Amino acid sequence: MWKNKDFGLLWSGAAFSILGMRVSSIAWPLLVVFDGGSPERAGLVGFAALLPQLVIQLPAGVVVDRLDRKKVMIACDVIGIVAIGSVLAALFMGGLSLPHLLIAAFLEGSAAIGYQLSERAAVRAVVHPQQLPTALSQNEARSKGAGLLGQPISTGLLSLASWMPFIVTVLGHLFSLLTLLAIRTPFQKERRTARRSVPKELAEGLRWMHGQKLLRSALVLISCTNIITQVLSLSMVLIIRESGRSVATIGIIGVASGIGGLLGALCASWFMSRLSLSTLFVGTLLLRFLMIPTIAFTSSPLILGALFAAMSWAGGLMNVVGGVYQVQITPEEMQGRAGSVSSLVTSGANSLGPLTAGLLLGTLGTTPTVLTSAVVMAALALTAAITAHRHHPTPAPTEKELSMSEL
Repeated sequence: MWKNKDFGLLWSGAAFSILGMRVSSIAWPLLVVFDGGSPERAGLVGFAALLPQLVIQLPAGVVVDRLDRKKVMIACDVIGIVAIGSVLAALFMGGLSLPHLLIAAFLEGSAAIGYQLSERAAVRAVVHPQQLPTALSQNEARSKGAGLLGQPISTGLLSLASWMPFIVTVLGHLFSLLTLLAIRTPFQKERRTARRSVPKELAEGLRWMHGQKLLRSALVLISCTNIITQVLSLSMVLIIRESGRSVATIGIIGVASGIGGLLGALCASWFMSRLSLSTLFVGTLLLRFLMIPTIAFTSSPLILGALFAAMSWAGGLMNVVGGVYQVQITPEEMQGRAGSVSSLVTSGANSLGPLTAGLLLGTLGTTPTVLTSAVVMAALALTAAITAHRHHPTPAPTEKELSMSEL
């Protein structure tokens, strides 16, 4: 697959762009704190960076399906360069204000959504249908890698100079822009249907997603799993604190977890070539269930690191399985809207996770919360098995079927 020049350009450009976005997203609140700002201001800037996940996702999906996806990605890179470049200019001139930061963080977050939705939809156009699982596996590994590297790069550069993390973001956007201009393959087929109003096209996408019972169930299960992951992560922090160990221990466990997710994404295509999507989906939930109870009865950093790495491995694999299924069954002209709904559901769950974790841990305590999470995960695995039995996954279209559909 790496002999495919256009996929290589798309993947590498997105890798640098996504890494740069990750670096800046971590730097936003830290910049405020280390510049003498209050925690409230830091939280406000962090909220501005995350707000697009709730308000931009669905409209962005319509835009991705309406317009040339390559041009959308180019526009998003340009928006990112302008937004981050303005912050750099203000930092150098010593005139950075809170409203400026809020606007820049919101624009960069919005650009990230449009870019990633377009890139995900474009993959199907630049790779052979049989290579789609491998391509999406590489994409998930890229995202995990960006998450793993983003924090140390951002904090390390910020410790040297306040402007340095944002230079990385601008360079990432510039590199992505150059790779996009070098790609010759169209990112989508020409739409044959007439354009309608944005609300009507959005409603069409929501109706289609609602009609996909298995996909809808998978999204709900992934969202619930994301909430449990947030609960377990905060539980781990409390376990480490109560055992008298340092904050660095939490960081080491986090690195182990990130490496596990990266490995899970990398090996996803190997598993998908040998096992059905439903088997893999149920299996990853079962593996997570088996790991959770031990967390309640250990404070060993080594054991906790291994457990969280294993759960993240399963999570990385599950993300690829769900992504491949969604891209395979979604019509070409609806890829953006389907992707936006999927992202909205899962990102919404991520925002509920810390709140749920705080309520459970404050009410039940650490051990009961972890054991409750295990029970919920077992219920999710059982639900997934029943759903897969009732609604078998739609098989991926064959090359012949894809060719016939283009006639």
